[in-house]
Amino acid sequence: MVRGTLVFISGGVRSGKTAFAESWLGNRQAGRLVYVATGRPADEEMNSRIRRHRRDRDARPEQWETIERPLDLPGILPRIHEGDALLIDCITTWLANEMYEGIESGLPCHSRTGCIEKKVSELLGALSEMTDKASAVVVVSNEVLDEPLPSAADIRAYSEMLGRIHQKLAAMADVAYEMDAGMPLLRKPGNGGIA
Repeated sequence: MVRGTLVFISGGVRSGKTAFAESWLGNRQAGRLVYVATGRPADEEMNSRIRRHRRDRDARPEQWETIERPLDLPGILPRIHEGDALLIDCITTWLANEMYEGIESGLPCHSRTGCIEKKVSELLGALSEMTDKASAVVVVSNEVLDEPLPSAADIRAYSEMLGRIHQKLAAMADVAYEMDAGMPLLRKPGNGGIA
């Protein structure tokens, strides 16, 4: 099988990233549409967002299979079939989940030497493997780096790591878009074209 297309979509909160990603995949897919959701229903706002995303997917004419995966994204590899079209939404939430994994024991990942770096490295390797199997892998992430870096050490570490992940994703991607006010801006051309 030909290697799939890796697409990176970034943009501000509520900029239309998910709707664009769903449309992009829905217009191109040949196999299963797989939505990999990283959200964790930790509070009412997140519960509401998860319900809204599910309703939006259910309202589309395409059929989506959802994999809930707030941690360990590489763990979905055995569930990916040849020719699947994957939407991973979103890296911003996944990174926060991973950084604070273990907090209940008093030792979150971000305070364990090399923990988050290992998780990011594993994720990037897994994305490459997913692209070997899938027809397309679309990765969504929020752009939160337009503001000054915060002074709190863990939030600063999060912002810096997210910036590094975005750079690596953009370098790996065949196609990269930045969403602004619902408009997809093609930042890295490739064989993906515009929806």
